[in-house]
Amino acid sequence: MLGALLLVAACAPSGAAAAPFTSGASVHTINVGGVDRDYRLYIPAGLAPAASLVVMLHGWTGSAEQAEQAYGWNQLADSAKFVVAYPDGVGRSWNSGGCCGEASRDGVDDVGFITAAVRDVADNVGIDPARIYAAGISNGGMMAYKLACNSAVFAAIGPDAATQLDACPAPRPTSVLHIHGTDDPLIRYDGEPGTAVPIKTPTPPDVNAFWRSVDQCQQPATTVDGGLTTSMADCPEGRNVELITVAGGGHDWPSFATQRMWDFFASHPA
Repeated sequence: MLGALLLVAACAPSGAAAAPFTSGASVHTINVGGVDRDYRLYIPAGLAPAASLVVMLHGWTGSAEQAEQAYGWNQLADSAKFVVAYPDGVGRSWNSGGCCGEASRDGVDDVGFITAAVRDVADNVGIDPARIYAAGISNGGMMAYKLACNSAVFAAIGPDAATQLDACPAPRPTSVLHIHGTDDPLIRYDGEPGTAVPIKTPTPPDVNAFWRSVDQCQQPATTVDGGLTTSMADCPEGRNVELITVAGGGHDWPSFATQRMWDFFASHPA
C-alpha cells in the first residue's frame, strides 16, 4: 500500500518547473536521497478515477524511453485506461541484487527511487493503491522481484527473461507472472551461468516454487498451448503464481507478453 512506501525525499529539483500530469507522455524528475532521478509517464485520455498503475522496468543497457517505445504499453493503456510509468535506471541498469552494471556496483537505492516515483504519480493522478503493478525485462525483471521482496507497494509483478538474485528474507504475498524462453543465452532457463549473469542462478521453476511457498498456494496445474507451457497455482485471497515457459524462446519480450501481463495484473488487485 502507498502508506508503506519508503520514507525518502521525493520532489521536483530546486528551481525546476515540474512537468504537468496531463494526458499523454511526459517526463518527471524527483529528488531521492539527494540525487535527481527521472521517470517517464503515460496517461491515456479519458482516464477514470482510481486507475491502475503499471511500472515498466527496462533491461540492462535499456532506458525508460526505449521501454516506452518497444513494449506496447502505451497503446494498451489507451484502450484499457491505466497509467504507465517508465523509470530510468542509473547507467541504464538497476541494482537488482548483484546484477547489473553501474547501479549494482554503486549500491544505488532503486527500491527507494521506484517507490518514490510511484508515490509521486499517486499524489498527482487518481491511482488505486490496490492496483499498482511492476513489469520488467531482464535486469528490470530482477528489479521487479527485488521490489516484491523489499516493499509493500505492488499487488503483482511480471518479470520476463529474469531471475531472482535478492535474498528476499521477508517477502510479502504477491501475485507473480514470470515469462521465460528455454533458449535464453543471457539468463539461462536451466540456471547455468549465462552471458548476462555469469554465475549459477535460480531457475524459473525454482523462483516460481519460492513464490508459491510465500503465497501458500495450491499445487500448480500445467497446460500446453503450442510452444507455451503454463504452470499456474491458485493461492489464498485471490492471488496466483504463474510461469509461462516459451519453447525455443530467447532473451526477449514475447509478442504476447504485454497483453498477457495486463490481463494478469487486472485480475489481481491487492
